[in-house]
Amino acid sequence: LALMSADTKIAELLTELHQLIKQTQEERSRSEHNLLNIQKTHERMQTENKTSPYYRTKLRGLYTTAKADAEAECSILRHALDKIAEIKSLLEERRIAAKMAGVFSDSDPPRKTMRRGVLMTLLQQSQWILAEVVSYNPATNKYEVDDIDEEGKERHTLSRRRIIPLPQWKSNPETDPEALFSKDQLVLALYPQTTCFYRALIHAPPHRVSPAPHCFTVSVVKCCVSVLCI
Repeated sequence: LALMSADTKIAELLTELHQLIKQTQEERSRSEHNLLNIQKTHERMQTENKTSPYYRTKLRGLYTTAKADAEAECSILRHALDKIAEIKSLLEERRIAAKMAGVFSDSDPPRKTMRRGVLMTLLQQSQWILAEVVSYNPATNKYEVDDIDEEGKERHTLSRRRIIPLPQWKSNPETDPEALFSKDQLVLALYPQTTCFYRALIHAPPHRVSPAPHCFTVSVVKCCVSVLCI
């Protein structure tokens, strides 16, 4: 629900931002005529080689209008920047909410008596992350992986059963339909513009190749930092 609410709010803010951008362009177009008049007035003054009281009065009025137009455009741009800041904040909240999604199911809600340290441990232990393989130890049959979403490159040591390699190439629905997930199949999907996974059911497989690139290197894996087995 939190993710849906954030998505709805983001969509509303994007619509408002689009309107503000249009207003900025309209304001700029409206002020161009006044700026052109200022330029022409200066050209006439240079041609006549004199500054008469008439031109002084005219320029004073034109510059006053230009200043007001610039302040109006500035106000719209500041409002647009506020909207962008709100959107960035909501995107960060959605990223955090996406990471927490699936930590507790409806049938197993968190206990009120659970200590803070335990809750954080459960959050870490039941979270699917996107990671990159750093090394493999054949003696212990374990991988060292880095969480690609962490600035400090948090490193984990995991057994093979807790790692799901991502496909190296994108499947072509027209030539390799058997490689696609089928309808109603349970999968782990990525939230848009995040590295957070969630459990999902396939509604309909693709029928044609998407123009957007969507392939992964062999070293990138999806791994579970937990005691859960695949």
